[in-house]
Amino acid sequence: MQRKIYVGGVSFAMSNDGLRALFAEVGVVESAALATDRGTGHSRGYGFVEMASAEAAAAAVKKLHRLEVDGRRLTVHLASPSPGR
Repeated sequence: MQRKIYVGGVSFAMSNDGLRALFAEVGVVESAALATDRGTGHSRGYGFVEMASAEAAAAAVKKLHRLEVDGRRLTVHLASPSPGR
């Protein structure tokens, strides 16, 4: 089952560690990374979190979707598989 989660609407002030800490409240986090602009290194406002289990991923989606953090409402759902490049 799916363990990777897409997180949108992330505050531009949030760090990878902050994202990890937010999801760690729900379950064990394997990885957490925000997408950044290649030129400036600034956050693009979204990222991906991988949970240790599919159950933890489902619980995180249920608990954190539409949660307001730093004045922005998160969009949290299971990530779609990326097409082959």
